[in-house]
Amino acid sequence: MDILKLLSLCLLVWNLIAIIHFNNGVEGSHRIYPELQSLSAVKVKQLHKTGYHFQPPKHWINGPMYFKGYYHLFYQYNPKGAVWGNIVWAHSVSKDLVNWEALDFAITPSAPFDIKGCWSGSATILPGNKPIIFYTGIDPQENQVQNYAIPEDESDPYLRKWKRPLEGNPMVVADKSMNASAFRDPTTAWQANGYWNILVGSKNDLTGIAYLFKSKDLKKWTKAQHPLHSVPNTGMWECPDFYPVAKSGTKGLETSVLGNVKHVLKVSLDLTRYEYYTIGTYYPDQDKYVPDKDQVDGWAGLRYDYGNFYASKTFFDPVKNRRILWGWANESDSKQADVKKGWAGIQLIPRTVLLDPSGKQLVQWPVEEIETLRGEKVQMQNKMLKHGELVEIKGITASQADVEITFSIPNLDKAEPFDPSWKDPQDLCFKKKTKVHGAVGPFGLLVFASEKLEESTPVFFRIFKAQKNHVVLMCSDASSSTLTKRVYKPAFGGFVDVDLSSKKLSLRSLIDNSVVESFAAGGKTCITSRVYPTLAVFHQAHVFAFNNGTETVTIDNVNAWSMRKPKQMNN
Repeated sequence: MDILKLLSLCLLVWNLIAIIHFNNGVEGSHRIYPELQSLSAVKVKQLHKTGYHFQPPKHWINGPMYFKGYYHLFYQYNPKGAVWGNIVWAHSVSKDLVNWEALDFAITPSAPFDIKGCWSGSATILPGNKPIIFYTGIDPQENQVQNYAIPEDESDPYLRKWKRPLEGNPMVVADKSMNASAFRDPTTAWQANGYWNILVGSKNDLTGIAYLFKSKDLKKWTKAQHPLHSVPNTGMWECPDFYPVAKSGTKGLETSVLGNVKHVLKVSLDLTRYEYYTIGTYYPDQDKYVPDKDQVDGWAGLRYDYGNFYASKTFFDPVKNRRILWGWANESDSKQADVKKGWAGIQLIPRTVLLDPSGKQLVQWPVEEIETLRGEKVQMQNKMLKHGELVEIKGITASQADVEITFSIPNLDKAEPFDPSWKDPQDLCFKKKTKVHGAVGPFGLLVFASEKLEESTPVFFRIFKAQKNHVVLMCSDASSSTLTKRVYKPAFGGFVDVDLSSKKLSLRSLIDNSVVESFAAGGKTCITSRVYPTLAVFHQAHVFAFNNGTETVTIDNVNAWSMRKPKQMNN
């Protein structure tokens, strides 16, 4: 099917997506597996099940909002099986973004405007602290239409029950100039010039489009004269997200803030199965968004995460004045394996999002609440790593850990020359894996490593010398992560725009049984990998720091912790 509905969350409301393998990566699809979609898990396998990431107890999952003391996560969920199908909107709440309580399903397909599917959308808190959800429904003619839902009881902080009024639904339908089968994922609403505004993702042939709709009363919506933004040759735009960021400081902004700010437009690309974003200027008087001149507006643009990360959505947290980003990671094994283990899909650790001081990119960092799961700290300092050396970071449960490490690079003079034709960092990581020894690098961490290194997932840096500066490449390479054959094992990569005048590079990796989320240089570049080790599991897993470059590097310091499971995870 051409459609793939995923999440959007605004205060985060999101859905998930099914993924199938194809020759050089993954392809997203609402692909139906009639023989598998209602096969309930008799026994849930714990091998590779995450310890501190958000997951339901079993089956297939695919977002959040803050209201009256609780974070709300709405997500698409198959209550009958571990593959896509039988989708409902499940609902969980949390006080701290760590421990989650499962509630009754919020929305199930039952109304005329969503009888064939309740797909993703976003939540908005209206004046008076009134929540509303905008979401995509599939009508009897298989058209994608935009609907709204409101709580039955706004005094209930749990928002247990939702209703979809017949009056006003569907609130937005595609006109004859639009593709009704590619018209989905309404954003969080924002106010400008007396109007409420939302975006809906779409396409016209291969041009990706963010249609803009406006309303004075949230009931009657009118399409703007032109899209807020569109880009040729990018294909269908899913899960658009549009929000302001402060030009300086560490505070996030509510979605309707205008004035001395920059705006971010993020889209999820149906054709490539990854996302990109731009930073630019929003002109509300013209209903127009213009990326900054130095921004790449297309497939080669900036990404939140250069790995297994899709259908992301941000929301504003009014308690801590921060903008939080959530992403989702699919499984990289087969659908049959998902059925066998009884679950599929995870939500990644929520991240704060800020504009980098350069103004050219965003920086992300795991929310501070996740640090409450840390056990006893293990430390290491001033350890030299010569060519070919590795040192184990001992004293932690390496399959479920948080590791922060800072390297010093004494000598950058001998860095390999950088070829200007190297445009694709993922391709470069594939060509220059850890066994391809360089001068300054590869160096970094071996996570999910077996004792004799039959299995390992290297997360590492390699430094090159360009004509005017140094180029830092970050890789997360799953090609040796498991002895299992029928698993997608990519080498992901991203360039790190970092000043090396201090000759230091930092790396943080959140390791959790079958996922590693890594953050370079304080969150300038992030990469998530899904892996399925057979030897490096539970207490048989190890973490090493290594250097395969000819130039010596020094471990300035390591801070590492075993990570406990939350006290409650959807039970």
